[in-house]
Amino acid sequence: MINEILVLKWLHILSSTMLFGTGIGTAFYLFFVSRTRDAHAVAVVSRFVVIADWLFTATTIVFQPLSGFWLAHRMGYPLTSPWILLSTVLFISAALCWFPVVWLQVRLRDVAKAADETGTELPPAYWNYFGWWIALGVPALLLFLAIFYLMVARPSLQWLE
Repeated sequence: MINEILVLKWLHILSSTMLFGTGIGTAFYLFFVSRTRDAHAVAVVSRFVVIADWLFTATTIVFQPLSGFWLAHRMGYPLTSPWILLSTVLFISAALCWFPVVWLQVRLRDVAKAADETGTELPPAYWNYFGWWIALGVPALLLFLAIFYLMVARPSLQWLE
């Protein structure tokens, strides 16, 4: 007999690993390839960053709250538990950072592709988008790290009550 809670935990952890791993991995590659200022390299890498975000991040950003709420319910945690409420607020905040990041990655990809096709340098517009991409990506990273802590520690957070 399959243990439903064990399967839910496994899927939730696997999904969070994919969400965080894809996010940190694609950010790493896009950040460092951009620093080379090589329009061709940036065009190639940014194309795959956008694909990875749609395949992995978009699906797991939907699955995470669904599996998390179902898991909390099955384990008997009230959805009004302070650590669940704070995790939810942090997750929504991270997602609100991620949505414009996806748009920015598409813009970065398109600008780099145009520069590569014309044999020109990455234009100022690229660096403007890149600055916003970092400005939104760093808070999202920190928010996800805080969520990981809350999921593991499940603190009482009495100051929220």
